[in-house]
Amino acid sequence: MYDKGLLIGRFQPFHNGHMHAIKYVLGQVSHLLLGIGSSNRSMERENPFTAQERKEMIQGSLTQQQHDRVTICFIPDVQNHIKWIALIQQTLPQFDVVFTNDEITRRLYTQKKMPVCSIPFLDRAHLSGTSIRHGISVGERWHHLVPPGTVTVVEPLQDRICE
Repeated sequence: MYDKGLLIGRFQPFHNGHMHAIKYVLGQVSHLLLGIGSSNRSMERENPFTAQERKEMIQGSLTQQQHDRVTICFIPDVQNHIKWIALIQQTLPQFDVVFTNDEITRRLYTQKKMPVCSIPFLDRAHLSGTSIRHGISVGERWHHLVPPGTVTVVEPLQDRICE
């Protein structure tokens, strides 16, 4: 078991697959640094929610016990991978392991000699931010794909999500 782990996601929106990933990682670490990636991007087709809205989705979905073991951090996009890794190292607390399924993130941290672990996917065919945003935009059912904290934040903002 590791002391502190890092998991980065855009969470556009935070869905049941992300919740599954958090539970999985909390089984591997004492404390999780949960990075909200692309925190400087919002009001875009692929990034409709602000970093604060995404944080509220997550906070509203975690149990108190999970809250006690998770620190949410904002990680902005930087147009250079090396600078992005340096920014994370400079601004976040120290961590022992990175959890990711993103190949670029895996490669960057492996080059830094940081342990990197994959996360098992949960129903990837239905649980992706892209497909959930699409479903919201065309009026399909989506509430069952996200935890309650996300429903609370997204319902009043549905008009922001368009094709």
